[in-house]
Amino acid sequence: MSAAATPSRPTLSVIVPTYREAANVPRLFERLAVVLDGLPWEMVVVDDDSSDGTYDVAYSIARRDPRMRCLRRVNRTGLAGAVIEGWLASSADFVAVIDGDLQHDETVLPQMYAALERAAGNLAIGTRIPDPTKPGGLSPARQKLSDLGKWFFSLVSGVEVSDPMSGFFMTRREIVARLAPRLSPDGFKILVDLILSARQTLKAVEIPYVFRPRTAGESKLSPLVGLDFLGLVVHHASGGALPVRFVLFAMIGAVGLIVHLAVLWLLIGGSAPRDFTVSQIGATVAAMASNFVLNNEITYRNRRYRGVSKITGFLIFAGLCGVGAIANVNVANLLYHAHRSWGPGGMGWEIISGMAGAIIGVVWNYAASNTFVWRHRRKN
Repeated sequence: MSAAATPSRPTLSVIVPTYREAANVPRLFERLAVVLDGLPWEMVVVDDDSSDGTYDVAYSIARRDPRMRCLRRVNRTGLAGAVIEGWLASSADFVAVIDGDLQHDETVLPQMYAALERAAGNLAIGTRIPDPTKPGGLSPARQKLSDLGKWFFSLVSGVEVSDPMSGFFMTRREIVARLAPRLSPDGFKILVDLILSARQTLKAVEIPYVFRPRTAGESKLSPLVGLDFLGLVVHHASGGALPVRFVLFAMIGAVGLIVHLAVLWLLIGGSAPRDFTVSQIGATVAAMASNFVLNNEITYRNRRYRGVSKITGFLIFAGLCGVGAIANVNVANLLYHAHRSWGPGGMGWEIISGMAGAIIGVVWNYAASNTFVWRHRRKN
């Protein structure tokens, strides 16, 4: 169907969140023009101010073809937030989400559209499956991550979806417009947030496809995205009481504890054992460093420190965590000795006192990090 014949209001908006996908955007648009021929559709690129000029490429296509639109986001980043903005900018009956890296198979979009149009469901999901005849785009590490995510999602949500970590799906615009205020603009797994926010009101139809290898650009994801996914699920499991960022911060703190114990063991039990105090200091610094790096890349990725500024950020973070450690110890001691003054103590109360101190420490570190370490960072 020619651009001139395209109706003024498309019935399908294909939302494409992008960052540095200048080489892929024209190819995806051409592919959509083929597979969606005969449907009133549009492609909405939502770009996070890409340094390679992805938005300029999209604008140049839009100047000659009204089926392309582009939203350039300045000082705002994140896949979920981009998808939400694209949804809310659409007036179509149906909205689809597809990555701009060409790994999703756009040829199944008509099947998704047909399933929703005949009311077979109100959510159509592109489910990734392996193809034994050729190499797929899903590496063994990402496959294991996906399987773990599926198991945990099913355990917490009670919803059976084969590929909850899929980023390729279609639904009705009225549904996402209604749910938008509940959705988190942070993170990558917008489908998980959508399903859990809908509270079992969505009926999913799954369309299988083979996940392709990336042909241009670079992947923005890593196994660390698994932490982001878990944080989102725990947030919903708590009824929204625990913010996603706090859950991520606490989980990274648990990783830091493992790093602390591992480094301590290496320093004390190595071929040249060191003094315990020196080893404890080394382990503490290593744990703080791992916590800072992971929080910088995951919890606060949209305002992370870059280059030499990471040194300043780490020093501020370490100083504030030191205050948190003092609060941890003091609260635990206060509760423990207060209980001893009431009567005979016990190991149970020691554990309770220690846990209370640890919780105070985590809450302090999170609040301080939000307020002093990353709050005033320019989003990037």
